[in-house]
Amino acid sequence: MNFDKANAALDSVYSADTPEGLAKAYAEWAATYDSETASLGYLLPFLITAWVARHVPAGEGPLLDAGCGTGLSGPSLKALGYSDIAGLDLSDDMLKLAGGRNAYSELKKAMLGGPLPWPDRHFRAFFSTGVFTIGHAPASGLYDLVRITKAGGHAIFTVRDQVFGSGGFQAVFDELTQAGKWRAVEQSPWFRCYAIGDPEALVKTFVFEVM
Repeated sequence: MNFDKANAALDSVYSADTPEGLAKAYAEWAATYDSETASLGYLLPFLITAWVARHVPAGEGPLLDAGCGTGLSGPSLKALGYSDIAGLDLSDDMLKLAGGRNAYSELKKAMLGGPLPWPDRHFRAFFSTGVFTIGHAPASGLYDLVRITKAGGHAIFTVRDQVFGSGGFQAVFDELTQAGKWRAVEQSPWFRCYAIGDPEALVKTFVFEVM
């Protein structure tokens, strides 16, 4: 597998400076996304299932895969007994691939940072990997994700090291905590999101209980 090609595709999505540009970059990458991210040892869509299983019992209500991409997390969660999973993504091409995995109950096109197409308190939990990263969803996207999550539900997501400070994530965390919208449950240490390529790329997983 060609690391250079995979890294070039990563560069193109990280450097997109508009939502339209990001959608176009993913449209161009969709067909080879799975094999090329696998060549880099991309862990997050599979590893996030550990935090979901730790905090969210199967069968308690629908889950949202926020920024589902090609749907890599869906089959793993389905195998663990989670049968009601919705997905959202900004890319039609990615959503088509996710739909072919037979793991999602619904898939919708939407962008984090704007209003999401579900009612208040709809999901038992949301999870998101590789979305709060360079050139992608803003920290403000967490507000509407919390809105559509049930009280007692969970917010489970990764944040890339390079955007945690500059993207204002701690300020959003603090605001949601002080407003009584959620409480911190767990956070991981910083860890590599690519087991094979890009050893400098670090993320942290955060878990909050929605109030």
